[in-house]
Amino acid sequence: MIEATNFIEQIINEDIDAGKVTAIQTRFPPEPNGYLHIGHAKSMFVNFGIAQKYGGKCNLFFDDTNPSKEKTEFVDAIRGDIRWMGYEWAKECYASDFFDVIYDCAARLIKEGKAFVCDLSAEEIKNLRGTLTEPGKESPYRNRSAEENLRLFTEMREGKYADGEKCLRAKIDMSSPNLNMRDPVIYRILHATHHRTGDAWCVYPMYDFAHPICDYLQGVTHSLCTLEFEDHRPLYDWVGVSLGFSPKPRQIEFARLNVTNTVMSKRYLKKLVEENLVHGWDDARMPTITGLRNRGIPAEAIRDFCSRVGVAKANSECEYSYFEACVREYLNANAERAMAVFSPLKLTITNYEGSEEVDFEINQTKEGAGVRKVKFSKNLYIESSDFSLDPPPKYFRLKKEGYVRLKNAYIVRCDDVLLDENGNAKEVLCTYIPESRSGSDTSGIKVKGVIHWVDAETAADVTVKQYQSLLRDADYAGQDFNERFNAESEKIFTAKAEPYLAEAKEGTPFQLMRTGYYKKSEENGAAVLSEIVSLKDNFNKK
Repeated sequence: MIEATNFIEQIINEDIDAGKVTAIQTRFPPEPNGYLHIGHAKSMFVNFGIAQKYGGKCNLFFDDTNPSKEKTEFVDAIRGDIRWMGYEWAKECYASDFFDVIYDCAARLIKEGKAFVCDLSAEEIKNLRGTLTEPGKESPYRNRSAEENLRLFTEMREGKYADGEKCLRAKIDMSSPNLNMRDPVIYRILHATHHRTGDAWCVYPMYDFAHPICDYLQGVTHSLCTLEFEDHRPLYDWVGVSLGFSPKPRQIEFARLNVTNTVMSKRYLKKLVEENLVHGWDDARMPTITGLRNRGIPAEAIRDFCSRVGVAKANSECEYSYFEACVREYLNANAERAMAVFSPLKLTITNYEGSEEVDFEINQTKEGAGVRKVKFSKNLYIESSDFSLDPPPKYFRLKKEGYVRLKNAYIVRCDDVLLDENGNAKEVLCTYIPESRSGSDTSGIKVKGVIHWVDAETAADVTVKQYQSLLRDADYAGQDFNERFNAESEKIFTAKAEPYLAEAKEGTPFQLMRTGYYKKSEENGAAVLSEIVSLKDNFNKK
């Protein structure tokens, strides 16, 4: 017996004990109408994870029943995202693989008096459906003969009718307390070119009809869906029972992943792309898997986040700061350390000549990571915020006649400062304490402030990109996405960095000392440092 860690595994264990199943088969079922986002990572984690834990199989199943919104581009992107996340599917399937079988299943229901062709418009069907407290009204076309329904369905298939002119509905119960069971539409006319089948079809099954049939044909034992499909489960079961599926797949619903202040609507993400409000689906601000990858967020951190969030029956919302905490924890353990100065202020050591190399820890949290050499000379850059002409109380960074330690190097004392025409510091003049070198300090001078720096003679010019959420914070929660869009979510500027960063391999993550985690990339041959996540942890672990 495999130890269950959530309610889905408890159900699977019960099915195994009862002899209902032996081998476990799941499927990950994206619709290729956009790029996957962080919410889909949870579904991947559940479907692929369950199959792996039980030694079963998980198929990649593309729900391509709506050709007007689906593209091969999205299919290719989804494949890449799944593999980048560290998963591999047993078999790749499409609903369109089964269009002939699904059509035959619909014809069979017609012959058995369980489906009929309806001439009502979508609006008319909606108006006759009833409410949660009042039963619906039957379509005037509900009692057509099986022969007439088959003829009309064949003519629908042959393209004799326009979109919306007719549809095929299951004949179930217009007084059912579940509105999804009130003679739902199971086929509609749609004259659109399909990304795989071209113009071979002009009628397409509705998802609720195709879903159980495709599951059965794939050998799926447990169809794991998010909670919005819970009310659709009776229809899922009705289709399976009506068509005599044995063994019939079992649908189980779990809570979808909701993250605060994050766009989780594929429709709105598409709108952001189409209106050029972002640079594309892979924009580093986007919550798409490809956007997260482009930002430098590791797949391992995403999987860890999904694991910690867990699998629950009830919907809830997770703080984005918790996701950031998972990313930060992974990068803290794995990213190299380096130095970059975002707002450079020149620092000159007047009593230092020549240059030397100082040891710099690659990652102090990683055993055996070692050190690398960083050049140090009399001409340096420090952050302008690390010097103050008018320091507040308990200011431990550099000030006139004050001392500070330069990270992994020496203690320096500020003797003078040169000002620009606006009265701002443009250069600080310091003397260094030769006996104060890190690792062999015999100076006896105690300082509380430690600041980072880069060597001015070898510093590389880099482009820095910093990000904020695409949506303004929760104070705007009552507004729609358009009103909450943060037009200042991307900030781009130039900075000075040690040459090690500019020479690093594309995609390498770094912890920039006292700044944050950044990914190295290149654009048009120039080095770019893109923010992954800040150093500050805002998540309340309580």
